[in-house]
Amino acid sequence: MFRKGEVRYEPLPLPDRREMDDARMIAAARAVHEEMRTRHSVRDFSDRPVPGEVIAECVRTAGTAPSGANHQPWHFVAICDPAMKARIRAAAEAEEESFYEGGAGEEWLKALEPMGTAASKPHLTNAPWLVVIFAQRYGLTEEGERYKNYYVPESVGIATGFLIAALHRAGLSCLTHTPNPMRFLNDLCGRPDHEKPVMILVVGHPAEDATVPRAAKIKKPLDEILTICPDGDA
Repeated sequence: MFRKGEVRYEPLPLPDRREMDDARMIAAARAVHEEMRTRHSVRDFSDRPVPGEVIAECVRTAGTAPSGANHQPWHFVAICDPAMKARIRAAAEAEEESFYEGGAGEEWLKALEPMGTAASKPHLTNAPWLVVIFAQRYGLTEEGERYKNYYVPESVGIATGFLIAALHRAGLSCLTHTPNPMRFLNDLCGRPDHEKPVMILVVGHPAEDATVPRAAKIKKPLDEILTICPDGDA
């Protein structure tokens, strides 16, 4: 976290040390995969309420993510107010209509066909929560002085991954939604101009008749996403 004045390095003994033998590590890694492979992006949400404390605790987890110089250049706006969700839906659908009417380009629209997406976004009002994620281009001290943030997209991306995993562990489903452009979210959420909205997470319980695109279940095999360099070649 940014601090004014003289700052020096103070090493601390590693807290929360975890020790596992190789067999337990392998079992733990497989268990994480088994849990995370049950995470699905859904667009059909029930109206079952979700306590705000659940959202807050998941955001607290996101706040533990690593970041450039530990500046934590993110802000999360959690929205449950129906009127505000309706305003976001109306603004998002206006942007999406131009997107699907040709603004995206033929190649992009063709790539989206197997996902079954369209300009209509009922999930933005059906789900109990929207979490808007903002990236802070720079920070401000209490006196209003600017300071530089580092590796902002990478840091916010990692925190978002933490949040999605935490929501899944809490028994919730979510959908990443990125209307383009998203500047309307600054005004709707009351956030300053130096914060860039990067994503809306739609959060809640899936509807009884929720579906997912068959194409979304096709994942690249491990040998396509992993290269292990032999000893001496790294």
